[in-house]
Amino acid sequence: MHVRAYLRASTKDQDASRARDDLFRFSEERGLKVAASYVENESGASLARPELFRLLSDCHPGDVLLVEQVDRLSRLNASDWERLKAEITSRRVKVVALDLPTSWMMATADKDDIQSRILDAINGMMLDMLAAIARKDYEDRRRRQAQGIAKAKAEGAYKGRPEDTERNEAIMRMLQTGQSWNTIVNATGCSRSTLARLAARMKTDA
Repeated sequence: MHVRAYLRASTKDQDASRARDDLFRFSEERGLKVAASYVENESGASLARPELFRLLSDCHPGDVLLVEQVDRLSRLNASDWERLKAEITSRRVKVVALDLPTSWMMATADKDDIQSRILDAINGMMLDMLAAIARKDYEDRRRRQAQGIAKAKAEGAYKGRPEDTERNEAIMRMLQTGQSWNTIVNATGCSRSTLARLAARMKTDA
């Protein structure tokens, strides 16, 4: 079993590696060693996260995906969360979060089949609940932002929505790592025309 630490922040102004010491300390206290860390600055509301999918592709059955909080893994809507869960489940990866005590036993020695199934079920329900809470928090902030934009428009101060550069940069990084177009479209929900535009931009910038 390998422990793989996932550290995420939403913007480049935030320190995605801030929680590294806490994750390493958690592992050491249980006699475990973090095999690798995966750090990125991407929105938790998007599946366009190259480092997360690199982590999953590096995993072997039984490996641990270790995060500080569930919202570092997901602020996804329900359908995207189900897609990510399906990917995690298909690879038989255990999700352990410092803010989810029911998950901590997943990082300990193997258990008998019945105990393992019970822990998986309990942890799955708690993950779903915390992921839903994280999504609601994200939507509340977006709603407040939209209200601010509406007010600015009414006052003639709104200058329009800029390009979603963070999302597009994440998609281009997925292209650079060799992810197929179908995988990227399924993961991010972007259109193939957007993908083609970004691929063309990469060739122009090369």
